[in-house]
Amino acid sequence: MMPSSQPEKGFNLSEWALNHRAFTRYLMVVLLLLGVAAYFQLGQDEDPPFTFRAMVVRTYWPGATAQQVAEQVTDKIERVLQEAPYADKIRSYSKPGESQVIFQLKDYSKPNEVADVWYTVRKKNRGHALHLAARRARAFFQ
Repeated sequence: MMPSSQPEKGFNLSEWALNHRAFTRYLMVVLLLLGVAAYFQLGQDEDPPFTFRAMVVRTYWPGATAQQVAEQVTDKIERVLQEAPYADKIRSYSKPGESQVIFQLKDYSKPNEVADVWYTVRKKNRGHALHLAARRARAFFQ
């Protein structure tokens, strides 16, 4: 016996769709409408939950030189920030009359603990801010 030269005939989806055109179109329209309905029922947050892990501390001291600002303001703020939990990066810039310190927390810091860290940093710098107020300087935590 010789094997047959004809391949086995199985289910052909394309052929079935061409033979049942009306039903295929109906299914396409129904699936399209269900997809559109599902899209408009997706949840939306106007303000999605996101935790900022960076703080900017700006200090203004009119009339001070860049060296005075760096030594008496920026360095002291940096020392306090280095003691904060989850401290990652601290970058600072000092120029005449102004200091800016950018403080970043580590990525693995828990979102529910970040607010406590910011509170602790502000509280520890409060004494330093009072010292600055005597010199007519102001610190802002953003």
